[in-house]
Amino acid sequence: MKLLYANDQRGTYPPSWYTASATPLAPQPELRGQERADVCIVGGGFTGLSTALHLAQAGVDVALIEAHRVGFGASGRNGGQVGSGQRQDQDVLEKRFGLEDARKFWQVAEDAKALVKSLIATHAIEARWRDGIAHADWRSKEVRDTHAYVDKLRRDYGYDHIEPMDGDGIRALIGSDRFLGGAMDWGAGHIHPLRFAFGLALAALRAGVRIFEGSEVHHISQGLVRTGKGQVNAEHIVMACNGYHGGLNRQIAARVMPINNYIIATEPLGARAQEVLTQDIAAADSKFVVNYWRLSEDRRLLFGGAESYGDRFPKDIAGLVRKPMLQIYPHLRDVKIDYAWGGTLAITPTRMPDFSRPGATLWSASGYSGHGVALATFAGKLMAEAIKGDAAGFDLMGKMQPPSFPGLGLLRSPLLSLAMRWYALRDRIGV
Repeated sequence: MKLLYANDQRGTYPPSWYTASATPLAPQPELRGQERADVCIVGGGFTGLSTALHLAQAGVDVALIEAHRVGFGASGRNGGQVGSGQRQDQDVLEKRFGLEDARKFWQVAEDAKALVKSLIATHAIEARWRDGIAHADWRSKEVRDTHAYVDKLRRDYGYDHIEPMDGDGIRALIGSDRFLGGAMDWGAGHIHPLRFAFGLALAALRAGVRIFEGSEVHHISQGLVRTGKGQVNAEHIVMACNGYHGGLNRQIAARVMPINNYIIATEPLGARAQEVLTQDIAAADSKFVVNYWRLSEDRRLLFGGAESYGDRFPKDIAGLVRKPMLQIYPHLRDVKIDYAWGGTLAITPTRMPDFSRPGATLWSASGYSGHGVALATFAGKLMAEAIKGDAAGFDLMGKMQPPSFPGLGLLRSPLLSLAMRWYALRDRIGV
């Protein structure tokens, strides 16, 4: 069974807290027959919706095709954290690309956060932006490294929205004695991601975008996108599929691979929410397989963690994610889990995104590696600008293009799984 349908019912949003607390867009028609557009976009997540919106606002005729529903994939299932910087730290980028480009990459990330906030405000999207993400370190060496990085950002990048935290400081914020220190980034934030996706889709429709749902793309070639019941002829084609790319393009598939991540939502905690987070911030820890959490507007703990690397989600998602939650908050052992869901995202070997042109008028951005809320949204703006003739931003991000994953064919997924399990084991044994 294709990954598109391995864990989900066709066209049905997963039973997540996000689904339960958002008003979906009215269903859009299936693609039937032949359509023409200036640009055809494949994928209705943040990347595709942002590209469509920015192009339509510039007067471009856009058709967007989604296999399920808009916001159905990782865009509507993720932790909602809008982090600062790129997926790799600035010192890593400086060593690889040089200081000049590293500074540009930092500014891209700052502009990406600003774009999310601007879109929410401009289109009156009920995504509930809230300031603040805490980074919590498990080990003393990690605390030292984090504090040094905070100093670097303040000194070399003029970023003064972040502050180091000692053990007492981090515990006062996140209500757990498991961490030895960390940092507080007030320039980052968190949102309701599915509401954000719905808001982008509605704004795109109002700008004139034609959205086709329930329309799985089977074939893409120069100027042509084909589904089971229709096709779109377009001058430019944007591939915005991320973890659900499948075999649509071998070049992209070699560099971008799907993995699964999971989130649970507890019952409303009421006054006990203060025992988890004392402010309306989000948090993430220093594990390789990152744990991340925040409180919902109705005072539930939304806790994400654990990964898997095959096509299928585990049968007991709640039990899987409850373990790291209790490692951090053992006093929540009696709390009921009301929702548990999984999502498929995409990673690259370097954890840096893949911005590429597989053909003369074929565009792609994907592989955000868990850092996609802001970057995927900004990728849409950059692709829209490139299609309109200004490719400077897109080409800058293209410098990051990751290498291919090792292995060929059927060997690639087992090799990835083996490597990821090794790093997860290091987390468990504290290496």
